[in-house]
Formats: sequence, structure tokens, C-alpha cells
Amino acid sequence: MYAILLGIHIFICFLLIMAVLLQSAKGTSLSEAFGGGSSNVFGPGSPASIINKVTTVLVVIFFFTSIALSVLSSNKSGSSVINKMQQSPATQQQQQQSQPKVPLESK
Repeated sequence: MYAILLGIHIFICFLLIMAVLLQSAKGTSLSEAFGGGSSNVFGPGSPASIINKVTTVLVVIFFFTSIALSVLSSNKSGSSVINKMQQSPATQQQQQQSQPKVPLESK
């Protein structure tokens, strides 16, 4: 289940990137780039195009798959990497105690 949802999430990510890159900028003329000549800033907005609707749907799907992956990953592993790292020195001490001791000084 986790792998399937992760595959869907990655596919949605690529589609979302493409949808955002395909959208046209709102201020495309040179005069609007420098802050002048924007006569319809407070006027009626342009009707929502199909690419805007597709982007909105993809964002909602991305949001829900992100939450689902977060919930599934928290249930997937009950232990942390830090807990595993804290256990490793104890096992190393047990291995060192079981090995014969070599004298450090010669007589």
C-alpha cells in the first residue's frame, strides 16, 4: 500500500510541476514588469482556464497523498534511527568483554 501510494505521489509531483510550468504569467508585457500600465489590476479577473483547474486538482491530490504518506510512515516503523544508534555501543561493550584481554605492557 505504501509503495503504491508513493508511486502515485511521485507521479502527481511530476504532473504538478508540468502544470505550473505551462501556466502563463499574469504580467507578460514589459511595462508591467516595471510597475506601470497595469490598468486591470483591480478590474474583473480573467476566467479560470483549464490549466488553472487542473493545477488546483493536482494540488489537492498532492496534499492528501502527502498526509497519507505521513500517516503510513509513522505507523510503518515504531523505532527511530537514534534508538538504534544508542543500542550499538552497548553491544560493542558486550563483545569487548567476551574477548580475552591482551596485556598492554610487557615485562
